[in-house]
Amino acid sequence: MRCSTSRTPLTDPAEIRARLDEQARAEGFSALGICAPDADPRLPERLAAFLDKDRHGQMGWMAERVHWRAAPAALWPEAQSVIMLAELYTPEHDPIEILKYPERGAVSVYAQGKDYHDIVKKRLKRLGGWLVGLTGCEIKVFVDTAPVMEKPLAQAAGLGWQGKHTNLLSRELGSWFFLGAVFTTLDLPKDTAEQEHCGSCRACLDACPTDAFPAPYQLDARRCISYLTIEHKGPVDPELRPLMGNRIYGCDDCLAACPWNKFARAATELRYHGPHGGPALAELAALDDAAFRARFSGSPIKRIGRDRMTRNVLYAIGNSGLAELRPIAQSLLDDPDPGVADAARWACERLP
Repeated sequence: MRCSTSRTPLTDPAEIRARLDEQARAEGFSALGICAPDADPRLPERLAAFLDKDRHGQMGWMAERVHWRAAPAALWPEAQSVIMLAELYTPEHDPIEILKYPERGAVSVYAQGKDYHDIVKKRLKRLGGWLVGLTGCEIKVFVDTAPVMEKPLAQAAGLGWQGKHTNLLSRELGSWFFLGAVFTTLDLPKDTAEQEHCGSCRACLDACPTDAFPAPYQLDARRCISYLTIEHKGPVDPELRPLMGNRIYGCDDCLAACPWNKFARAATELRYHGPHGGPALAELAALDDAAFRARFSGSPIKRIGRDRMTRNVLYAIGNSGLAELRPIAQSLLDDPDPGVADAARWACERLP
């Protein structure tokens, strides 16, 4: 983004930073930190190790444009600073409570309300536009939609640290927050990178239903329920299906287990909060493509499509142990999608 300003541009880096902090809070962001694009020299090595072990599964996009993903400075060489912003979506209820209700589907907290991509990006654009008007700089904004490794950059900017579950944690925010990035040509004062504060705790590792962490600070996405329900196409490994329980979109177990959440502040954006209790599996299984798109319009769930969601719902039905859901699975045995039909057969075999 680039535009002209009729007034004299502000040039003092310290004053720009102070004004930026104030404006970010006014836009609704919970925290702000600044780092250099090349602030994490370990990033190329860590990303290469993850990809070399094929732990990204079917997420081929992670290996594509890896030269940008591993080196943010290469994404836009003119950038002098990366402004990292956090926005809370702290749940109002216990996110694990839904696992006690097998007739309902567990949806990850971040996807229970409106799509965060839309909300955060609009705020980033407003903040970026304000910064351009103030200084005459150039900017680019990113919200999980470009080859940008937000978590390492956020740690370099002092917003938190990547815990043993590889997600970002904060002593002030806990686990529940989104990240956005503003790359700018301004050379702004940089924050000190955050150090990890996990100590000997392994609550997140022990909470994982599928043992997706080969070691602390390492994730094998191929065993992660969030990956399996959202990114993985086709049938899921039969060994992993029983471990998915009634989780139909994402998984919050490792995040919810983190003791740092007791310090988390409440979210101020009510659009991230959805209805409590989780959707009924029988209702979701009956959705055709048009009904699915209408039901999840404006939700991040919409991106996985009806077939993948129905597959996930059938795994949950198969794990429910509820005989009354068997007719639902039987009705999908001849579904045109092979993954759905396979999941229906599996569910029928498991139900009384």
